[in-house]
Amino acid sequence: MDDKHLVLTEVLKNFADLSDNDIALGQSLWRNRRIGKGDFFNMQSFVCTDLALISKGIFRIYYVHPETQQEVNVYFFSEKQFLVSFRSFINQYPCYYYIQALEDAEIISINYQDLQYLYTTPTRWERFGRLIAELFFNYSQARAEEFLLNTAEERYVKLTQQHPNIINRVPAYHISSYLGIKNPSLTRIKKRLVSQK
Repeated sequence: MDDKHLVLTEVLKNFADLSDNDIALGQSLWRNRRIGKGDFFNMQSFVCTDLALISKGIFRIYYVHPETQQEVNVYFFSEKQFLVSFRSFINQYPCYYYIQALEDAEIISINYQDLQYLYTTPTRWERFGRLIAELFFNYSQARAEEFLLNTAEERYVKLTQQHPNIINRVPAYHISSYLGIKNPSLTRIKKRLVSQK
């Protein structure tokens, strides 16, 4: 078993309490894949056919505003997080978003059909599917609530808690886009937080 599959085993056990037998049943269905910096895991108007676990790298999910053609970042995902355009994946219809690697990245992925097969087996894989659905629903609701209930500074602090090294890994303009602010506002937030320490 390679290092990436050791990471997969660890995450599956912690996330869904899968047994060694459950994991062994699905082991051959997960495939290692490298994605270069700037390349895409999935693109707008394409069906998202894979669910992935990130073993190395950071990704952004973004859309292009139809009027301004401006890229708007919606999520970041990094090591030991699952990566998918969930609605596109479960419904198998074209995705509204782009999912792009911001660094050279490595993932372990399973395709839709293989995961559907695992759900039919007498194992805990169906529990895994339910937990994935709950996880991505939680991401979606938390993101909406951040804009309703939190300031840009509070959103920034949450982002740095979720992805501790993001400031060193992602250009500031991507972070500003995610926060819904301009670069000068991000600079002021950083300075204010540094002065408070």
